Amino acid sequence: MLSLAWPWMLLLLPLPWLYRLLRSPAPATSAALKTALFSRVENPDADTGSVSLRRWLAYGLLSLCWLAILLAACRPTWIGEPIALPTSGRDLLLAVDISESMKVEDMRVGDAVVDRLTVVKQVVGDFVENRRGDRLGLILFGTQAYLQTPLTFDLSTLNTLLAEARIGFAGGSTAIGDAIGLAVKRLQDRPEADRVLVLLSDGADTASVVEPLQAAKLAAANGIKIYTIGIGADEIIQQSFFGLRRFNPSSELDEETLSKIAELTGGRYFRGRNPDELARIYEAIDQLEPVAQDAETLRPTKALFYWPLALALAGSMLLLLLRTRWNTSP
Repeated sequence: MLSLAWPWMLLLLPLPWLYRLLRSPAPATSAALKTALFSRVENPDADTGSVSLRRWLAYGLLSLCWLAILLAACRPTWIGEPIALPTSGRDLLLAVDISESMKVEDMRVGDAVVDRLTVVKQVVGDFVENRRGDRLGLILFGTQAYLQTPLTFDLSTLNTLLAEARIGFAGGSTAIGDAIGLAVKRLQDRPEADRVLVLLSDGADTASVVEPLQAAKLAAANGIKIYTIGIGADEIIQQSFFGLRRFNPSSELDEETLSKIAELTGGRYFRGRNPDELARIYEAIDQLEPVAQDAETLRPTKALFYWPLALALAGSMLLLLLRTRWNTSP
């Protein structure tokens, strides 16, 4: 949208013509020195067809220059579409298990059966997109826990890095306690209100230096709320040499510890057995930790005064060149 900061400057547009109309000729007291060019432009008695054309061309260029100067003085500005500014929302870390057990294919999406991490990427990616206004970070953990994305408003980059995560990159075991400890380290210096960790795992802690419940107590002491999610189907059926075999692929899931972690920090424990349940879990977390809605917006502006100013300069130069040529022409 185009806007003029000082549109009243356009009221000066007829000023040169008013001056020419209202001015009174000065009394002639002595002979005046006149150039041939101005006598041609201003003396109607000397008009010929060629001189008349030159005069109107000169007046046209002068008028164009005057209009361009006034437009530049109006300070034209282009105002862009509103852009939402990052709000001072929650500092929320997502901890995702990428240990070897996450490659178990017990999640059905349509007619296909896919591994757990594939479903997690899809569901968590949608969750991240809905958190505009929060500062999010990503922790990936297996045998080791590491910060993949620090707290940031750049949710698109976070989603890209989540999509690039691969099973086993952090080792084959599970370090839930270390993941919580890393989250505490990253969140403890943030503003006290609304520090949140969402931790997803499909197993039991087997590799942490810090025991999970001890890490949870440390998180609670630092005002960090933890929502834990246990992922994995309760039962899958496989064809074997002896026929159909039923077994529980989530037998190693330590629901008791995950529930206790959530309880100690004021969060909640959720169980995700399939993609639909997992999606509903993140929707529930969205409602429990809503994003601030009173985000400020910014409309980017770009000054455009230099365009009419450049036009006025170009018109002046053209008029100067034309007058020089007219003066030298026979």
